Amino acid sequence: MKNEMNATMTQTKRDYSLVGESTRRAIETGLASAEWYHTEVARKVMKELMQRSDGPAIRDTLLWIALILGSAAGAIYFWGTWLCVPFFAVYGVLYGSSSDSRWHECGHGTAFRTRWMNDVVYQIASFMLMRNPVQWRWSHARHHTDTIIVGRDAEIAVMRPPDLLKAALMFTGLLDFRYSLPGLFRQAFIGLNDEEKSYIPEMEHRKAVVAARWHVAIYVSTTALAIYLWSFLPLMLIGLPRLYGSWHMVMTGLLQHIGLADNVVDHRLNTRTVYMNPVSRWIYWNMNYHVEHHMFPMVPYHALPKLHELIKHDLPEPNPSMWHAYREVWPVLLRQLRYEDFYLKRELPPTARPYRDAFHNLTVPAAAE
Repeated sequence: MKNEMNATMTQTKRDYSLVGESTRRAIETGLASAEWYHTEVARKVMKELMQRSDGPAIRDTLLWIALILGSAAGAIYFWGTWLCVPFFAVYGVLYGSSSDSRWHECGHGTAFRTRWMNDVVYQIASFMLMRNPVQWRWSHARHHTDTIIVGRDAEIAVMRPPDLLKAALMFTGLLDFRYSLPGLFRQAFIGLNDEEKSYIPEMEHRKAVVAARWHVAIYVSTTALAIYLWSFLPLMLIGLPRLYGSWHMVMTGLLQHIGLADNVVDHRLNTRTVYMNPVSRWIYWNMNYHVEHHMFPMVPYHALPKLHELIKHDLPEPNPSMWHAYREVWPVLLRQLRYEDFYLKRELPPTARPYRDAFHNLTVPAAAE
């Protein structure tokens, strides 16, 4: 597959605040809540793909819970010896990484057909991720409405120019304790900030504060138990798995949009599909088919491979592996340190419709050197 790297002729300073200059420009130029490109799929076929079912999610969730409980039991039993390490390694990934995909799909309401099942798993996974369940439901809705639109999308993981140290620290989970956990305490005792209020409806503000207070109460209680027992074990089971278990979530999740175009209205330009091994796909709940998910977010995770086969003729060729994807991304990030408008534009197959190049940032794409 031939990749084409593009840059713009003049740099455009990006303001990632959700209440700043980039926000104003996105609204004025029509990027906010724009109409996105979608690959054509027959209505009957799409209706079948969007069919929800409890079966796959119940199967996967029961396995998820069994593995969490089993690895936790092993970690507790062997606590104080080196034999607890492999159990914590498994528990950490299940707690700190696989919870992200469960949070995501249940937040969309597509994992289960039964609503309360989606809600229960969503609440549990939100807690595991140190995410306010009310705030992040609306944050993710904005992410899908304005995907990688600067000044609108609250979930842009790597901004431009990229902070490579911060990106590396993401793999450790330290940033959750630097930003997410203090954010929950601030929401619980002070309230929402202006950026959060920009995408959370006013009627939901109180719910967001109450949710934060519940999370804070559990963390405080866990810490108190650890002090009472004079043991780190309670914290190793609740809270700290975000430190030692989030690496897989970051390894897979960063590839969703990193290095690609921003301020466009074609998901083929700003989103990446990557082929992954079966274990990572189970942990990630098929979110490696990310272009497909953004085009059709109401298709359940278990139907994404089938959707991929139906529309791949209209998409850039997927990266064959995560290693391949990171090798592709790394030189782009280095170039963006000097030219923040630089991005990777991937070639479409001959069977695809042309990119919808809606560059509302008023710059002109030009071939890179």
